Amino acid sequence: MFQKILFLFVLAFPFVCKSQYIDKLNTIVNQWHLAASKANLAEYTKPMSDKFVFLGTAPGERWKKDAFISFSKPYFDKGKAWDFKPSNRIWEFNADSTIAWFDEELETWMKGCRGAGIMTKEKDGWKIAYYNLTVLIENEKIKSFIELRESKK
Repeated sequence: MFQKILFLFVLAFPFVCKSQYIDKLNTIVNQWHLAASKANLAEYTKPMSDKFVFLGTAPGERWKKDAFISFSKPYFDKGKAWDFKPSNRIWEFNADSTIAWFDEELETWMKGCRGAGIMTKEKDGWKIAYYNLTVLIENEKIKSFIELRESKK
């Protein structure tokens, strides 16, 4: 009987650990989005890894941490950054649960967007290492979108 209980515990343990991580990681990402909506740059940058990278929606928007903070600071200084409302976040983990990645739907001023991120478990806790913001567009609207982008040239 003890062996069966031990076997079930060993099977369930990774799921329990990941569930605990998911709650913690959701809190970190939710607070990160909230800090932007409140234009709190110190809180916004706190969960970023030293190797943080942000991909924005415009061509050429690929920033390492310091460059992204420099880009963001004027928005935060004006008291109005961005307000992303996340939903439907889905998490995945590597085998030893030291790297987690997620995607989420976002309601923004740009309407529907998607965010995707990577978090790493570092010595001082979980950190956001990468975030990619994408504007969503339906496949049947791509041709019109391409025409719109090309008309600006």
